[in-house]
Amino acid sequence: MPNTSTSLSTSAPCPIPKTQLLLHLIPIIGFFPSLWTLYRGQGSREQLAISRLSITLALTWLLGYLLLATGAATSDFFGLRLFILNSFLTSGYFLVSLWLILRLIQGKSGRLPGFTTLAERVLGKYLS
Repeated sequence: MPNTSTSLSTSAPCPIPKTQLLLHLIPIIGFFPSLWTLYRGQGSREQLAISRLSITLALTWLLGYLLLATGAATSDFFGLRLFILNSFLTSGYFLVSLWLILRLIQGKSGRLPGFTTLAERVLGKYLS
């Protein structure tokens, strides 16, 4: 009978951290587990970086969404243009999140050149 303890010890690492990283990058929903991870301050360096990036993306999208929606509601001339721009912003947020999820599944880095630096500077001070 084969020894199961040695076959378990040679298996791949537990996929839970990768699954958690993917959960953090789900648009809008991933904001809450990311905030909880940063609030506790526990997790790997990659998990904290992905959490900072997720929160930065979500807050940037929310701020842009609110500003564009407010501008569209108060403007008579640019209303339709601002609503279209708002839909592009929302689509971009979802596509970037999906792209980051696919990169993590492929085993590549989950960094976004401008936003990762911004997230580390801003959120690194307050939530880590």
